[in-house]
Amino acid sequence: MSHKRATKRKAFIAAGGVAALGAAALILPNAMASQTESKDAAPKTLAASDASDLASQLREALGDAFAGAYYDSAEKQLIINVIDGLQIDGDDNDVIVQAQSAGAEVREVENSWSELQKGAATLKAKASVPGTAWAIDPRTNKIQVTADSTVTGENWDTIESATKSLGTGMATIKKSAGTFKTFLEGGDAIFGGGARCSAGFNVVNAEGAPAFLTAGHCGVVEAEWSEEEGGAPIATVDAATATFPGAGDFALVNYDDPATQAASTVDLGNGQTVDIKAAGEAEVGLQVFRMGSTTGLADGQVTGLEATVNYPEGTVTGLIQTDVCAEPGDSGGSLFTEDGQAIGLTSGGSGDCTVGGETFFQPVTTALAAVGATLGDAGAGAGEEAAGGAGAGEQADGGAAAGAGQEEGAAAAGAGEEEGAAAAGAGEEQGVVGGAGDAGAAAGAGDDAGADQQHDQGVGDQGAEQQGAEQQGVRQ
Repeated sequence: MSHKRATKRKAFIAAGGVAALGAAALILPNAMASQTESKDAAPKTLAASDASDLASQLREALGDAFAGAYYDSAEKQLIINVIDGLQIDGDDNDVIVQAQSAGAEVREVENSWSELQKGAATLKAKASVPGTAWAIDPRTNKIQVTADSTVTGENWDTIESATKSLGTGMATIKKSAGTFKTFLEGGDAIFGGGARCSAGFNVVNAEGAPAFLTAGHCGVVEAEWSEEEGGAPIATVDAATATFPGAGDFALVNYDDPATQAASTVDLGNGQTVDIKAAGEAEVGLQVFRMGSTTGLADGQVTGLEATVNYPEGTVTGLIQTDVCAEPGDSGGSLFTEDGQAIGLTSGGSGDCTVGGETFFQPVTTALAAVGATLGDAGAGAGEEAAGGAGAGEQADGGAAAGAGQEEGAAAAGAGEEEGAAAAGAGEEQGVVGGAGDAGAAAGAGDDAGADQQHDQGVGDQGAEQQGAEQQGVRQ
C-alpha cells in the first residue's frame, strides 16, 4: 500500500475506507410503484454496495417478517427472504411490495431471522465446544454448524445433539478437515515480540490522531508493534479496545508518531494498491478479497453471517464466515470488495491456501463503532504547531485532522480531502494462527512459526511478490 510520512518511518497501509456505505440512499421510500406493477417487475441489477444498502433498509422495514438476505453475484441481484405464509399481494404488505419495486427478489422461507438467532443462542448455551463454529446462511435459511477435526467422541455427540434439538429444517452440521485457530500474521506484516500479524485498515481515532485496526487476538498478546522483525515499535495498542475472546476480535493500535500519514489503500504488492472508499456490511454471496502478509491476495465469497467460533482460547461471536483461504500471519489483514469497501479483519479459521477451508472475519463497521474511530486518511501532525501542518482534532469533510491553529490560508492536512476518504487500518495479527490440518500448527504468542515468512515486507514496501496480486476483478 502506498503511503507517506512526515518522518522517516513508514505508515502501515493495509486498507482503509472513508465514506459511509450508501450510494443508494433511501431507496425504499422512493419505491412507490403499484402492487400490480411490482408483482410483475423483474429484480434489478444492483452493484454490491447498493445491494448491501438496500438490504439494511429492508431488514428494518420488514421487522419480524425479515428472514435474511443475500447477494447473487452472478446475476447481480439482491434476494430478500420473508417468512412463509405472508400474503405478498395483500394490502397490508406494502413494505414487501416496495421491496420488489426497489429491485429486490422476494423469496418465502420457513425460518425467520429472529428464530435463526435464537437457534444460534441455543447452540452457544449447549454446545460451545472448542473446534466448532456456526453461522446463519440465508441461502439455505438454516444455521450451518461446522466441527473441525478435533471434535470427536463425546464432544461430537454434544454438538450433534444440540443441533438436532433445534428441530427439523433449522440447522445442518458438517465436518471440517482442518482445525479452527486464529491466524497470527498479515496484510502488511507487523511484529510484536515473537508474534506476527497483519495490518488491516488505517483509521482516525476519537482524538483525531492516526491509528489502525487489527485483530484483537494480536492486541491482547503484545502491546507494541513494529514494521520490521526486531525493529523499534511504531504503534501501541489501546488496551481498552482490545477484544478477544468475546464479542468480536479487534483492537485499535495508535501510531506513536502523530505526524504519521496513513492513506486509505490496500497494498497488493509489486507497487499495486487498491483505494478503499467505504466501510461496508457483508452479505452472503458477496465476492470479497483478502490481503495478508503471508499468503498475499486471495478471494472468495461470504458464506455466513453472525458467526460464532469456539477457538481454543475462547468463544468469539459476531463474525463473518467466508470460503477465502488464509494461513498463519494473515490475522488482522484486510477483507474488502472490488469496488473499494472495507468489510472485515482476518480472525481465524481452518485450512490453508492449498486445500482451502473456512475463515472468519471481524466486521469493520462493528469494530469502528466499538473503538470510536472513523475510516479516513490520517493527517500529519495532529497537534503540531507548524503552519500548514495538521491541527489538533479538527476534521474537514470527514478527512484527517485539519489544522486547528493554522494561519489562514495554510494548507490543512486533510482539509481538501474528498468526503469519505477511508483510512487504511493496520490490521495486525499475532502468532496465534495455524493452518488447516497438518499444514498449520497454531502459532502461539512468542511462537516463531511463520515469523520469517516475508518478514522483510514493511508497511508501504513493495515487499515480496504476493501471489494473486493481479487477480481478476480487483481494481488497481
